[in-house]
Amino acid sequence: MNALKAKEREVNKVEVEKPELFAIADLAKEFGISTRAIRFYETKGLLQPERVGNTRVFRRRDRARLILILRGKRLGFSLRDIQEYLALYDADSSQTAQHTLLIEKIDERLALLRTQLDDLQTTITELTEIRQLADERLRTSG
Repeated sequence: MNALKAKEREVNKVEVEKPELFAIADLAKEFGISTRAIRFYETKGLLQPERVGNTRVFRRRDRARLILILRGKRLGFSLRDIQEYLALYDADSSQTAQHTLLIEKIDERLALLRTQLDDLQTTITELTEIRQLADERLRTSG
């Protein structure tokens, strides 16, 4: 029991001294994701929280990385793409390589989305034509 209270005091002390720290539950709530998702990103090396005892403590840097991860996923980038992008951020302070990679990945994604859009437009056109034919047959047969 005393060890547990000591840990709680240690966590509370860290939170008071460094308000830029976030608990996993706070990040999960803020971004509308599960704590399991955050732990998954941690296991993939995308986030590197510190530990206070058994408690994960995330810094502003981790929060910023989480924002980038979620944005990347929303835009359809793979975790590998996101990991590559984040690794360049750490390696290149000028961010030249990061921006170059970002442009390359965006161009690839745009090309894929444009192809998918063309395919969708073709499908919509075909379905519209088939529906019109079916409507005409119903009118002429009835």
